[in-house]
Amino acid sequence: MSLTAFLDKGADLGAGAPCLTVDGRSTSYGEVQAFSRRVARALVRSGTRPGDTVAVLSANDPTAFACVFGIARAGAVWCPVNPRNEAEENRELLDLFGCSVLLYQAAFAPLVAKVRDALPALTTLVCLDGDGDGDPSLDAWLDAGGDVDLPDEGLSPPDDVVLLVGTGGTTGRPKGVRLTGRNLEAMAALTLMSYPFGGRPRYLALAPLTHAAGVLCFPVMALGGEVVVMPRPDLGEFLALVERHRVTHAFLPPTLVYMLLERPELDATDLSSLQCLWYGAAPISADRLEQALTRIGPVMGQLFGQSEAPMMVSTMAPADHFRPDGSVARERLHSAGRPTPLTRVAIMDDEGRLLPPGERGEVVVRGPLVMDGYHRDPAATAEAARFGWHHTGDIGYLDDDGWLYLVDRAKDMIISGGFNVYSAEVERVLMTHPGVQDCAVLGLPDEKWGERVVAVVQARPGVALDPGDLRAFARDRIGPVKAPKQVEVWPDLPRSKIGKVLKPDVRARLLA
Repeated sequence: MSLTAFLDKGADLGAGAPCLTVDGRSTSYGEVQAFSRRVARALVRSGTRPGDTVAVLSANDPTAFACVFGIARAGAVWCPVNPRNEAEENRELLDLFGCSVLLYQAAFAPLVAKVRDALPALTTLVCLDGDGDGDPSLDAWLDAGGDVDLPDEGLSPPDDVVLLVGTGGTTGRPKGVRLTGRNLEAMAALTLMSYPFGGRPRYLALAPLTHAAGVLCFPVMALGGEVVVMPRPDLGEFLALVERHRVTHAFLPPTLVYMLLERPELDATDLSSLQCLWYGAAPISADRLEQALTRIGPVMGQLFGQSEAPMMVSTMAPADHFRPDGSVARERLHSAGRPTPLTRVAIMDDEGRLLPPGERGEVVVRGPLVMDGYHRDPAATAEAARFGWHHTGDIGYLDDDGWLYLVDRAKDMIISGGFNVYSAEVERVLMTHPGVQDCAVLGLPDEKWGERVVAVVQARPGVALDPGDLRAFARDRIGPVKAPKQVEVWPDLPRSKIGKVLKPDVRARLLA
């Protein structure tokens, strides 16, 4: 299935059914189909050919997301641009991708002005919601010129690249992940076979459509479901929309799950329509997850993946959070789930040997989820595919029953006094403290230890934390080697667009 096939499949199930909804206004499947054909024809008139790259720079917006299907219908490659990136990072990505077309919202015209002159390949710029710096509006661009023929979508090979995703910009030059139609088809299939879907789903997209929220729309559309788009992240509005629209599915990173549990209106909100509230993109506190299973409902569903193997490397369905007698399976709440049916997951050492259950090493993956490679970067592609497996960069182990446990990111492992200390293990312990809202653990240079374990914590609202007490709390539970030798309490932690803590930013601030 191409990207347009998800939309067209939904239309087959009911062209008049609501497809994209925002602020109470819905656009039907048939209307989105017709709009996507107009976008495709405008792209072809602008000189776009199959395989060309088209960028979209937008906040959460149904019109911008509908353009994605026009890009695919023209045979072009969708390049989502994160509006929260710095201008230089987006310039590097647009240059790397060789984008010839940029569709952008007027709010980001200042960002576009900073990069456009440095991108000679960028010949067509269209403002989605008005006139921007002399660029045509979307309506003017769609209405210009005559009719043209569109490529035959049925002839698109499944291994054609359909999506280029920027990644890795926090530690160096950004890389572009090449995802094919087969990758996204596998992701959608694994989603539908791994989680509960009853009737026509209604999916609430709070997280950016440039991230997990966007690709999770595809399996929803394959069932003719409705996507309710939130232009701005607001957890109070999130709860109101779940109740108002009888939402069945949504995705939140762990940080937002924690914040949701702090909302005073949570317990009074009718969440009975929820079938699955996905969480992922970062480790989650087992204690908070148990609270969520009680207060939000037995609907929490974990997913583990990355841009290079999107979303569904391993999954833990809502039912997997419970034992057969209905009690919470606390022993499993630290797990990242089981490998999905179409995916092989193994643990590998540095020499390429696969390790037995219980031994820690790098998590490696094979299967149709794995990317086509990094765009115009054969060295990075070869490095990620060593020994014939995709290397995730995560350290973990598989237990005897096949459950995957993530210990740390390989680059976040701390070597202190000759011992390996996994930052995620220390973070899990600190997150069990009743006063800790969130935390980041990392290693800093130390003359005595080589690296010392440092923790930066954010307190829960109204709680005063003492660094000495936190050090003792951790020492009592994991011993003096792994316990932080330095603890700092910050009012908040630097975060990415989806709420993940940015450890490079934490490190830079500590070193400064």
